[in-house]
Order: sequence, then structure tokens, then C-alpha cells
Amino acid sequence: MKFSYAISNVFSNFAEFRGRAGRHEYWWWCLFVALALVAMVLVDNIVSAPLLGFEMFSMRAGHPLSALTVALLALPTLAVSSRRLHDVGKPGWLLLAGFVPVLGNLYLLWLLTRPTSTRDNRYGSSVFGLQRT
Repeated sequence: MKFSYAISNVFSNFAEFRGRAGRHEYWWWCLFVALALVAMVLVDNIVSAPLLGFEMFSMRAGHPLSALTVALLALPTLAVSSRRLHDVGKPGWLLLAGFVPVLGNLYLLWLLTRPTSTRDNRYGSSVFGLQRT
């Protein structure tokens, strides 16, 4: 799956918690979110902070564009993460493991990096082999 297709697919299914999402779609989305946040932090620090009367890279600046980016990307991120867990046969509510310090996060990371299940499961048909990079 190509980067642009993955991002387009996540946005078009931004509130869809049913179904499955493969590793490529999920990790391309994570890269997109990381790049978007880095870009917005830079814009906040170079443009917004001085306009709001703060020094560049000041922790007090508030970072309004970064906060807006997080808010806008939260729902699609939760949805694709839930679908990714479905792809390995786990329920989406396991995202709550991320609230458990260290071990919960490691468990969640392990689940999110597992290979796509080649079999159909209760969350949908296997898309294995249909969308390869």
C-alpha cells in the first residue's frame, strides 16, 4: 500500500471502527501524524509564538496549531488503531492498554506490529495479498 493511498483511506474512514486495517496502512498513518505534528510544532514555534508575544521554542507559547492538529487527527488515529487491532484478531478496546504505564504500552506496540492475519476473523475478511506495497 502506498503512502498516499493509506492516508486517503484513513481519512475516508475517519470514524469507522469496524473492519480491518493492515500494517502498511497503520504505519503509513503513524508516519503522516508524526510529520504533521513536527510541521505544526515548527510553525507554532516560528510563526505563532512570536505573534502571540512569546519567544520561539518557548514552552509557554501554547502551540495552538499543534493542539488543533492533535484534535483533528485524534478520531482517525483511534479508528485506524482499532481496525489494526481487529486485523490481528483483537478487540479495539485493547487500545486502553496504552493507559497502563510501560507494560501496557509494550503490549499494545507488540499487537500493532504483529503481521496481518491471513484468515478471516470476526472483524471481517482477510485482505492479505490484496493490497501490497
